[in-house]
Amino acid sequence: MKIFNILYYLVLGAICLIAILLLISVFPITGNFKIFTVLSGSMEPAIHTGSIVAVKPAAEYKAGDVITFGKISKTQTPTTHRVAEVKTVNGQPVYITKGDANNAPDAREIRKSEIIGKELFTVPYLGYAISTAKKPYGFALIIIIPALLVIFDEGKKIKDEIVKIRNNKKDGKETAKSEIAKKE
Repeated sequence: MKIFNILYYLVLGAICLIAILLLISVFPITGNFKIFTVLSGSMEPAIHTGSIVAVKPAAEYKAGDVITFGKISKTQTPTTHRVAEVKTVNGQPVYITKGDANNAPDAREIRKSEIIGKELFTVPYLGYAISTAKKPYGFALIIIIPALLVIFDEGKKIKDEIVKIRNNKKDGKETAKSEIAKKE
């Protein structure tokens, strides 16, 4: 039973973590950090496909920083690449980016206004779980699995209480019988 309890809390904790990350990625807080799933291998081996990357806007970006940039919409996904070079055009910084696994820099220069943020941390492969949770069947699992775990745990507690009550009644009857036998 100890293994079941450990497994129970690990699964529940993982589901809560995924739910929290899902909420953060769906409802980003302006000016704060955002979480994205890396969909390609362009940043391998530094950032694996399926990883999550947490980014936060910074005052400035320099060569070597990993940034996420682009539009966020249902049809467009932002890109996470490393700043290869910073140039100044008309007094404004312009960033040349490149994926670590790519042979050449990106064709398009990035303006500061297009940058969503700088990488704070990544968690390998957790993006697969978050992407699954964003789908209807995945979201249902986030609700159904914890509900089933709670129902099973409560059912076990109810069964244990029933057994305890029955044993107390048996002990009470035997005690009463022994009291009667002593009186005779």
